[in-house]
Amino acid sequence: MKLYDGLGPNPQVVRMFLAELGTEVETLTVDIMAGENRQEGHLNKNPMGQLPTLELDDGSYIAEITAICEYLDDIKGGTDLIGTNPEDRAVTRMWTRRISLNICEAMTTAFRGAEGHDFFKDRLRTFPESADGFKAQAKENLALLDGQMEGKEFICGNNFTLADIMLFCFLHFGTTVGQNIDPELKNINSWFEKVKERPSAAA
Repeated sequence: MKLYDGLGPNPQVVRMFLAELGTEVETLTVDIMAGENRQEGHLNKNPMGQLPTLELDDGSYIAEITAICEYLDDIKGGTDLIGTNPEDRAVTRMWTRRISLNICEAMTTAFRGAEGHDFFKDRLRTFPESADGFKAQAKENLALLDGQMEGKEFICGNNFTLADIMLFCFLHFGTTVGQNIDPELKNINSWFEKVKERPSAAA
């Protein structure tokens, strides 16, 4: 397999997931600053022009971080990162979906419309008029999650999962683009510091 990697929180999710699995994959860096991901060579692998993209041994490709991580977990035989029984897998997928839709998407859309607007404006549709609203949406949903994490070690309970990896990578990204975690969110801040100490967080 080969992983087409690059800047941003999405590729970091897969790198961190791989580190937690203890799996090594050949990695090729795609220069998004130079627009390499929007050129024919990469578009032939991923027509959406996004990263990461996983090339399988048969020459086919998988994109989208959740699909990539679930595939990697499946070929490993199934681990606690997704869940080893139907109930745990359902809970992990529920929280991963909630975090992706309600927090990560809002954060990245806000960034593309505000701090990252000049970079993205000629590459994809941005929403500068809505950037503040998306930032507010992300903050509100993070505050809601903070309350739901009371008494829990990780997002899904006792097991560290893809949901934790996804949220960590996007919140870490947020700290670099002016979307810091509200210090009032005690549960989220405590969880973030704990996850940051995991060796995989440096992936």
